[in-house]
Amino acid sequence: MESELNVLLIAAVSISVLHTLTGPDHYIPFIAIGKAKSWTLKRTVFWTIVCGIGHVMSSVVLALGGVAIGFSLNKLSWFEGLRGGLAAWALFVFGVVFMLVGLYQAYRNKKHKHFDVYDSGDVYVYQHQHKQGPVMPSERKKVTPWVMFIIFLLGPCEPMIPLLTYPAIMNSTYGIYLITSVFLFFTLLMMVIMVVLGHYGFKLIKTDFFEKYMTAIAGGTIVTCGAGMIFLGW
Repeated sequence: MESELNVLLIAAVSISVLHTLTGPDHYIPFIAIGKAKSWTLKRTVFWTIVCGIGHVMSSVVLALGGVAIGFSLNKLSWFEGLRGGLAAWALFVFGVVFMLVGLYQAYRNKKHKHFDVYDSGDVYVYQHQHKQGPVMPSERKKVTPWVMFIIFLLGPCEPMIPLLTYPAIMNSTYGIYLITSVFLFFTLLMMVIMVVLGHYGFKLIKTDFFEKYMTAIAGGTIVTCGAGMIFLGW
């Protein structure tokens, strides 16, 4: 499955980079708390990496269900001849589901996180919808490094499910480890790059529009990979 694995690796890189760049909550909190607490860049990057690892590993744990299904199917003798085609269709269907869910979330104006920094140096996080109106103080939670870690641990990246399910169906433990490693590396790389740029006062992109449609964009990427494998023989 070398060619299919190459396609999945491209998808893993694309999704991890886009997911990070278009999600300000992946880097703005670290920039804010680092500035507020007068952290060194080294300490800010350290906590960025710790929380990023928690974020990706929680995504892997979420995807283990798909991995278990894939390995279970491989135990069925009649499944052997269908394995390649079914894996591609599973990837395609997963992508369609994520794309539709993402579009629905964007339409429903899904809540997203905001971070406020006060003159005292305290940083608070709260959930907010556009045009929601004021948020009461009781709804804001004080942010510490370990609170940040918990937030990232409980916020997995769902598109990891199809990315890991495919190599599981193809009985490729190597593929699972490789995709996980690539996704982790590029997620951490982009988080650190954005934190470093923010630390020095640079802002490269506006993310408001893309943040709203990130799940749909990730789903579209997976759909493209699945369709390419099914119809184009990638």
